[in-house]
Amino acid sequence: MLTIFLLFVAALVLLFVMGSIKIVHQGYHYTIEHFGRFTATANPGFNFYPAFFYRVGRKVNMMEQVLDIPGQEIITKDNAMVAVDGVVFFQVLDASKAAYEVSDMYLAILNLATTNLRTVMGSMDLDELLSRRDEINARLLAVVDNATEAWGIKITRVELKDIRPPADIVNAMTRQMKAEREKRATILESEAARQNEINRAEGLKQAQILEAEGRRASVFLDAEARERSAQAEAAATKMVSDAIEGGSTQAINYFIAQKYVEAISGFATSPNAKTILFPIEATQLIGTLGGIGALAKEALGIDSPPAGSAKAAPAKPTTPIVQVPRT
Repeated sequence: MLTIFLLFVAALVLLFVMGSIKIVHQGYHYTIEHFGRFTATANPGFNFYPAFFYRVGRKVNMMEQVLDIPGQEIITKDNAMVAVDGVVFFQVLDASKAAYEVSDMYLAILNLATTNLRTVMGSMDLDELLSRRDEINARLLAVVDNATEAWGIKITRVELKDIRPPADIVNAMTRQMKAEREKRATILESEAARQNEINRAEGLKQAQILEAEGRRASVFLDAEARERSAQAEAAATKMVSDAIEGGSTQAINYFIAQKYVEAISGFATSPNAKTILFPIEATQLIGTLGGIGALAKEALGIDSPPAGSAKAAPAKPTTPIVQVPRT
């Protein structure tokens, strides 16, 4: 009988020890209650709390978790109906608060995210909803995280998965986008044509500038050539004048003969008549030519023939008629 009693006591002790050992898995925290009152939090690993006096209240997942926000329809500020769904990432930081400050933290977070999603997106226009998702996510994160702080829960991220406008609005947006792109294409084409005209005008301007500079350089060269010609003419005239001043009759004859020949050339090139008749004193022309020859000999230093040498008989003066044919 005693043996049976001892075995019974041993079994009770074994059951007591087995019930007092609490093994907590990694990533979880257990809340320990003493006669229904929270007393401690069991961390991952081996924990010993006497059975019948302490019990595990809640097993709280301390890892980051994802909660889907079901799709719902929201009316925007400009009265457009859109369908929205998203996800919420959260993590429990305080197991006791998450277990005893809120009845069902998953349902609480879901309802909180849904209501604030309607509030935030309902205060914005459709264009803002489609183009400012990052701002919507940030506002939702700030609002929801502030509300769940008292529950020992940290909202890490809030993301909108999809925003679906009605089909007619999508078609209108497609047409608007097409019109905008066509407008930009037209503007770019006009800008290209404008730039082309500007480049052409610039090219024409540069060509005109270069042409004007060429004409200017040509005028300068012509003026320089005329100036040099005038200087040469002045030098020649000075030489003739010096010769005349020195008493050289050959210089006078050369100068007169040159002007005489130029006058005849002018008559020959005149467009007024096919035939020109004028008297010429042959002896004067011959004498002029002789003066030119004497002047050339004097300039070259050739001695004159002796005084006793034969002289050419002077020609009798005549009055011939010179006919200059014109072609």
